[in-house]
Amino acid sequence: MKRISVIYATKTNHSRKIANAIAEALGVSAQNIADKPSIEESDLMFIVGGIYGGESLSELNEYISGLRSVQVKTTALITSSVSNKKGQDTIRGILKNKSIPVIDEYRCFGSFLFIRLGHPSQAEIQKAVDFAVRLA
Repeated sequence: MKRISVIYATKTNHSRKIANAIAEALGVSAQNIADKPSIEESDLMFIVGGIYGGESLSELNEYISGLRSVQVKTTALITSSVSNKKGQDTIRGILKNKSIPVIDEYRCFGSFLFIRLGHPSQAEIQKAVDFAVRLA
């Protein structure tokens, strides 16, 4: 059986909603990196985060920098952003330098102030869950 973990970083609570929905579907707990969770051994780690001003949160980048390939075998990214065009490129680069593969990335719309209110929608969250279940 695969050891699966779900971590997230959030400013707007979008990533929390997505991470919790994924974790519930997979029967695990979502861990907020703000709580500084210990890094557990995972065959597959879902990393949920948003794009703010074109970048992942620095706290998430820092947390990911602490991962080691002996702890985390593979990762999948779930990203929300207003444009839905930019992925978590910095996270992807950090993981590549640590020889931790990113097997796929799901992107959905997020909202900021009055732009794209209502996103991520329940349908987008469900698509993120379906993405995670398929990979798990």
